[in-house]
Amino acid sequence: MSKTILVIDDTESLRTLVKSYLTQEGFRVATAANGREGLFVARQERPDLIILDLMMPELGGFDFIKAYAREGDAPIIILTARIEESDKVLGLELGADDYLTKPFSMRELAARVRAVLRRADKAGGNGPAALLRAGDLALDRERREVIVDGSSVDLTPSEFDLLATFLSAPGRVFSRLELLDKLQGDAYEGYERTIDVHIRNLRTKIEPDPRNPRYIVTVYGIGYRLAAEAISA
Repeated sequence: MSKTILVIDDTESLRTLVKSYLTQEGFRVATAANGREGLFVARQERPDLIILDLMMPELGGFDFIKAYAREGDAPIIILTARIEESDKVLGLELGADDYLTKPFSMRELAARVRAVLRRADKAGGNGPAALLRAGDLALDRERREVIVDGSSVDLTPSEFDLLATFLSAPGRVFSRLELLDKLQGDAYEGYERTIDVHIRNLRTKIEPDPRNPRYIVTVYGIGYRLAAEAISA
């Protein structure tokens, strides 16, 4: 069955272009002209992925992400005409999985869509070793569930896949570029800062004290690894 993509953008010509291209690529595409309409369409269509413009009337992109997080969990790719790093970081911190800066090519957009969907599918349980553990933390690929100290924790597909990467290779140090490649594939160059944002969000959700991480530790000048203390716990 074709994956359903919801495109939310207030520019009609862009919505039409993206819908036409992604339809040719084999996706089913629904559209909305603003965040408020997007919430309504998302409830009806149950999309597998959302492409979201940031600057819109009647509920902008940032407010949409906050509202949608209360009722859905489809991965989100944000679109922005603004090049400030703060906009990209804020979108990722709110729960978006990737971003594209306008103008962009339809080919790159399709590559990003496929990469994020692959990541979400992996998080859903199509990889090896369904159950992974470290200390009081357990990750179940099949149920797409993470338990920390007996309580369920909600992660975005990117956060889930990062955590699964660390748990699958205890003690191994991953560079930011390696982690970015695992999230996005090698179809295009990524933005290393994205990894730092996802790690910060992940620590906030799984660490007792995010400022002194127990599970995912920084290896300065290189990247991140699963802490030895967590492995032996």
